[in-house]
Amino acid sequence: MTELNSVKEIGAPDVLVVGAGPTGLALALDLTRRGVHALVVERAGTLFPGSRGKGLQPRTLEVFDDLGVGDAVREASDHAPIGRIWQDGRPVGEHDMLGDAGVGGPTDTEPHPRARLLPQWRTQEILFERLTGLGGRIRFGTALTGFDQDPDGVSANLSDGSTLRAAYLVAADGGRSTVRKALDIGMTGETVDPAPMAVADVRLRPGALDRDHWHLFPGADGGFAALCPLPGTDEHQFVARTEASDALEIPAAVAALTHLSAEDVIEVRWASDFRPRAAMADRFRAGRVLLAGDAAHVHSPAGGQGLNTSVQDAYNLGWKLGQVLRHGADPALLDTYEQERQPVAAHVLGLSTRIHRGQAERGDATRQLGLGYRGGPLSEGGAGALEAGDRAPDGPLPDGRRLFDLFRGPQFTLLAVGTDAELPPVSSEFLHVHRIGPYEPYGKGLFLVRPDGYVGWAGEDATGLVRYLARLARPGSPAPAG
Repeated sequence: MTELNSVKEIGAPDVLVVGAGPTGLALALDLTRRGVHALVVERAGTLFPGSRGKGLQPRTLEVFDDLGVGDAVREASDHAPIGRIWQDGRPVGEHDMLGDAGVGGPTDTEPHPRARLLPQWRTQEILFERLTGLGGRIRFGTALTGFDQDPDGVSANLSDGSTLRAAYLVAADGGRSTVRKALDIGMTGETVDPAPMAVADVRLRPGALDRDHWHLFPGADGGFAALCPLPGTDEHQFVARTEASDALEIPAAVAALTHLSAEDVIEVRWASDFRPRAAMADRFRAGRVLLAGDAAHVHSPAGGQGLNTSVQDAYNLGWKLGQVLRHGADPALLDTYEQERQPVAAHVLGLSTRIHRGQAERGDATRQLGLGYRGGPLSEGGAGALEAGDRAPDGPLPDGRRLFDLFRGPQFTLLAVGTDAELPPVSSEFLHVHRIGPYEPYGKGLFLVRPDGYVGWAGEDATGLVRYLARLARPGSPAPAG
């Protein structure tokens, strides 16, 4: 694994991001490409070293395409192999682990129909490389030790003795978030499973198991183990549910729960244990401090929803901070972060819990392409086949490009589909305008696509569009005229 060094701070940030996990890195990346000065502080000396959140859902793959890391993610990852079920040392069946093995290839509207597997440490390295390539900054070995906020910003104390000032602070510091606890924000939830679980990255003796299957070992009394080959590595992720107190004695646990011997485990690269829990923060915002990712919601790993939901928190919050800090939008825009993401988190938490308990199956719901913000505070109108709040579908263009190519970047996109409706004057810096011919997944009308790929406003003509856009920028900023 690459050894990563911190980057020396230069100047005070607009946004201080606490935690260099997928959430913090994705947020800092999104902010940096918007010209927002973000600094990430991470108490550990390096990026997280384990595979923990290894499943990337189709919606997250779309997010990564927009953030400029899609190619690197696809090159490093792979689709999930079919599960092979073992009993008494013999294969006895197969199982579609993610419920998408029968899903076809890319379509006009969905370029990434299936999830992919990628160890979390590699996902983070890819985000880190993109972030620092754009000039973003991370300080490793630096913890947030305290902070105060006032109407104008946040003053933060760091473990190296320094103090810095930022306009906003975002807690992306995990399920045990020190920021959330300092704000005295409660977590409401439940224990999903009382039995402890262990997860580890292991190297097996060559030939001990093939790498073409996700190996499953059902056990007695609800225990089980799984060994999943990790793409781009010579490792397997070992996951086990066991009542044994020595669950983190990984070679022994492998021997106890599978037909392999302890000697078949030739190296344990990383290991952790936990009890599956589902909980959500009572608030996602307290003044100039916002919670994202596991700091705001913690999931059972079943269904592969936690990392994906967290990255999409960052994607929702990034453009809103950008509008407030660079385009003069009313800071009340940041209230819509909680209003939009909290219902999504609640839905996904429930789904993960049901899957863990065997009450629901992985499939279309876990791909997250159907999640949206209909009826939300930034969803207004409808036209053709779409309502405001829907995910804006992809599609081919006559010049060989795709709609997602038009949407890529930090701007809003006004799409006129199959209509000659008159449009208001707009600034190309804030809002890009494109007219295309009829396209069935949209129908006919005007569709304002937000920077995070959802329809914010839709109508048959431009009535109400300028008023809607006025919520997103102050007069005189790079925004629509008139």
